Amino acid sequence: MLTADIRSRWLEFFGDRGHTVVPSASLVSEDPSLLFTVAGMVPFIPYLSGLVPAPYPRATSVQKCIRTLDIEEVGKTTRHGTFFQMNGNFSFGDYFKEGAIGYAWELLTTPESEGGLGFPERDLWVTVYEDDDEAIDIWKRVAGLPDARIQRRGKEDNYWSTGQPGPAGPCSEIYFDRGPAYGAEGGPVADENRYIEIWNLVFMQYLRGEGTSKTEFEILGELPRKNIDTGMGLERVAFLKQGVENLYEIDQVRPVLDRAAEISGRRYGAVHDDDVRMRVVADHVRSALMLMSDGVTPSNEGRGYILRRLLRRTVRSMRLLGVDTATMPELLTASRDAMKAAYPEVSADFDRISRGAYAEEESFLRTLTGGTTILDTAVSSTKAGGASVLPGDTAFLLHDTYGFPIDLTLEIAEESGLAVDRVAFESLMAEQKQRAKADAKAKKLGITDLTVYSPFRALGETVFRGYDELEAEAPVLGLIVDGVSVNSAVAGEQVEVILAETSLYAESGGQEADAGTIVGDGFELTVLDVQKPVKGLISHRAEVTSGQVAVGDLARSVVDPQWRRGATQAHSATHLIHAALRETLGEQAHQAGSYNKAGYMRLDFTWNQPLSVETRTEIEEIANLAIRDDLEVVTRELPLDEARSMGAMALFGEKYGEVVRMVDIGGPWSRELCAGTHVASSAQIGMINLQGESSIGSTNRRVEALVGIEAFREFATERALVSQLTSSLKTPRDELVGRIADLTANLKAAEKKIAAFEAGQLSTRIPALAGTAHPVGAVTLVAEDLGELRSADDVRQLVTGVRDALTASGTTSAVVALAAVAAGKPVVIVATTDGARSAGAKAGALAKLAAGVLGGGGGGKDDLAQGGGTDVSAIGAALTAITQSVAG
Repeated sequence: MLTADIRSRWLEFFGDRGHTVVPSASLVSEDPSLLFTVAGMVPFIPYLSGLVPAPYPRATSVQKCIRTLDIEEVGKTTRHGTFFQMNGNFSFGDYFKEGAIGYAWELLTTPESEGGLGFPERDLWVTVYEDDDEAIDIWKRVAGLPDARIQRRGKEDNYWSTGQPGPAGPCSEIYFDRGPAYGAEGGPVADENRYIEIWNLVFMQYLRGEGTSKTEFEILGELPRKNIDTGMGLERVAFLKQGVENLYEIDQVRPVLDRAAEISGRRYGAVHDDDVRMRVVADHVRSALMLMSDGVTPSNEGRGYILRRLLRRTVRSMRLLGVDTATMPELLTASRDAMKAAYPEVSADFDRISRGAYAEEESFLRTLTGGTTILDTAVSSTKAGGASVLPGDTAFLLHDTYGFPIDLTLEIAEESGLAVDRVAFESLMAEQKQRAKADAKAKKLGITDLTVYSPFRALGETVFRGYDELEAEAPVLGLIVDGVSVNSAVAGEQVEVILAETSLYAESGGQEADAGTIVGDGFELTVLDVQKPVKGLISHRAEVTSGQVAVGDLARSVVDPQWRRGATQAHSATHLIHAALRETLGEQAHQAGSYNKAGYMRLDFTWNQPLSVETRTEIEEIANLAIRDDLEVVTRELPLDEARSMGAMALFGEKYGEVVRMVDIGGPWSRELCAGTHVASSAQIGMINLQGESSIGSTNRRVEALVGIEAFREFATERALVSQLTSSLKTPRDELVGRIADLTANLKAAEKKIAAFEAGQLSTRIPALAGTAHPVGAVTLVAEDLGELRSADDVRQLVTGVRDALTASGTTSAVVALAAVAAGKPVVIVATTDGARSAGAKAGALAKLAAGVLGGGGGGKDDLAQGGGTDVSAIGAALTAITQSVAG
C-alpha cells in the first residue's frame, strides 16, 4: 500500500465520519516557543487548551512535522526520521474515549478492499495508563481484545501533558507485532523493536498543576470539556504495510537511498555503516526539500541553521561513501519525484528550492576544502610538537566556526595517525548547548502565560476597523498588568488593553505596529505596542498617562495619522520593490521576508549573487515610475484558492485562512496576499530611495530603502553634499567625478613616494641594529625596542633586514627580535636563521612567549613569527623573556 494511499484512506475515513479535513499547516510553527511544527496536534493546541474556541467539533489532518532532537539517531533505528507525517483525529468536547477507540479499531482492522488498513486483529496490542480501567473496559467491549494483549504502564509511558500546568490525561497506544524474528515475546513492555507503536490516543480529561518532573505533578480536577488528540505515524504504518524493514525503505524515501547507492557505487545491505549513511542521506534530503518548500533557507541561526545542518550532514555522508563531488542535483530531484504526488508544491517550487540547496552544497564543499587545509595545518603542528592527540579546541573551532563535521575531523586525524581529544571537544559542545538552552529558556520565560487571554478570546475576535478609520470606539474587555488580569489601571502604570474593536494595527506581515493613543472619559493612554498574542485577539500595550481606566469603560482608539501615512507608504513601497525585482530578475526572485515602518522598508528575496549598480538603479526606477503613474491600489477579500488562481503572491511559511485579503497595485503587476495597511494609489507613496543591497545568506539578498519624506530628505542631504563638494573643489557638478578621481590618484602617488622614502629611512637603521648583536647561549641575539613605527610591516622589514645583514656578515645562528608601538599597540616580530633553528630557537614559540607578556597572542612559522598585545609598557619585559628563553 503506497504512502499516499494510506494518507487518502485516513482523510476519507474521518471525513466521512463528520470530521472537518484540515490541510497541513506549515512546518514553520506559529508557536513562538517552537522552531518547527513538531507534532500533529501543534496547530490545534489553541483549541485543545481552550485558549481559542474551536471552529469545528471534530477535525482530522495529515500534518507535516520536523523533529531534530534525535538527529544523531537517524539511520540507526527503524523509528527516527527528521521529517515525518502525522495522521491525527481530534475532538473538541465532542466524542471521547469510546469514540476514539472505536474509530481507531475500525480503521485499522477493516479490510483494505473496504477502505481500511487491513491489519490482522491478532497482531494488534494496546497499552493503557495503569489506572485507566475505563479504557481497558472499552478495548475489551469495542475491540474484543483479551487481557493478554492489553498492558498497563505508568506516567512515564502512558500519560500526556505539555510539561506545564494545563490540559493532561492518560493515553492508550496501539502496537503491531512484527513477529518472533524481531524480538522477544511479551508485548510492548518486553520489546518495542518487535512491537511497533503505530497509533497513540490521548484522552485530555484533567487539569494538571505545577510539578517537579514529567511524572511528578498534581491533578487539579477534570476539564469542563474533554478532548481527543490522536496521532498515527504515517511512515511507520507505511513500512509495515509495504513489508519493508524501516521507514527509509518506503516508497517516498527509498528512491533517494537508491540514488545515493548508485552514485557511490555501494550496495545497500552490504555494509552496516554504509547503510546508515545512505539512510541519513535519504532522510535529510527529503527533510531539506520539505523545509525549503515551506520557505526555510540555509543560515547560521534558528530554522535556517537546522536546514543547513541537514544539508551539510548529507554532503558529509556522501563523502564518507566516497563521493567528493556535488550530488544534490540528483538526490533532490529523486526526492521531489517521490514526494510530489502528496505535496505538489515541491514540484511547482522546485526551481527556487533547488537553487538554494545547490548553492548551499557548493558552499559547503568549499568549506570542506578550506577546513581540510586548516585541519592539515593543525595535524602537522601537533605531530611536529611530538603529540599524538589533536586538541579538542581545534576540533571544536572547525566544527563551530567552519561547520566542519567532527566525524570528518576524526577520519582525517586517524589517517594521519592521530587521535582527537573527544573529552575536551564534548565538553566545549556541552557548554555551547547549555548556553543555547539557557538562552531559549530566557526567551520562553519572557513570553506571558497565554492562558490569561482565554476569557477575552472566548468573547470573540477583535474587530479591526483600521483599514477604513483612524478612530474606533469600543468597550474595554480586559486589562492585564504583569501577566495578571486586573480590573483597573492608574496613571504611571503600563498595561495591556483588550478592546472589542480597534483602529490600531497590530504588528504582523512585516509591518510595525501603529503609534497612537487610547482615550476615554477621564483617562488617556499612550500606545507603546500592538500585538496578536493569540489568533484573533489584539492586545495594546500602553502607558496610562492620566486618569484611571477600568474594565467596561468605553474607550476610543486613535491612530497617529502621520505614523499611519508613513506606514502605508512603506508597506506599499515594499510591494512595488518586490514587483520591480521580479520584473528585473525574473520570477525566481521571490520575497523571503520584509520589515517596514514609517519612512523605511527592507525586503529579503531569494537570489544568490550581488546586484550590480545598474540593476539596482533599474529596480529603483521601475518602482518610482510606478509611483509616477499613480497606479490604483485595490484590496479585496476572497477565498484563498481563488486568490492563488489569480496569481496572488504568498509569503512562504505564512499561514493563511480560508478567506484572505489580496492587494493589487496596478492590477496583476503587483498582486499579493497581505493584511497590512496601504495607500489608496501609488502616487501617495511619494518616492523610494534605494539605500543598499546586501547578502543575508548563500541564497538570500536584502534591499533597503527610504520612503516618502525620508527618501526626499536623503536626496536633499546628498544634493547639499554635492553642492559643498563643487564649491570646495571649484568644479562643476558634471566634472566632479573626474576631479575626485584625479585627486585620489594624486594622493595615492604621493603616499607611494612617502612610503618609499620612509622605507629608505628605515633601511638606514639596519646597520646600527645589527651592531647590537651579542652572543646569548648558542645563538647571536638582537633584541631591541624600536619605539613608535607606522605599522607592523615596518617592523617586519627591519627584522628581516637585520637577519639578512647578520647572515651576510657570516653569523650563522642568529635570532632577531624587534618590538615597537604601531597604531597605539605593541607588536613584536621574531626571525631566525637555519643555524638558530637547529639550536632549538623557533620564531613561532618566541613570538608567542613575548605576546603573552604583552597581554595578547601570537605565533607563526619557525623562521618568522609575529605577536601582539595591549600593554605597551611591557615591551621591555617581553624582550627580556625572549632573551631568557634563548639563553636556556
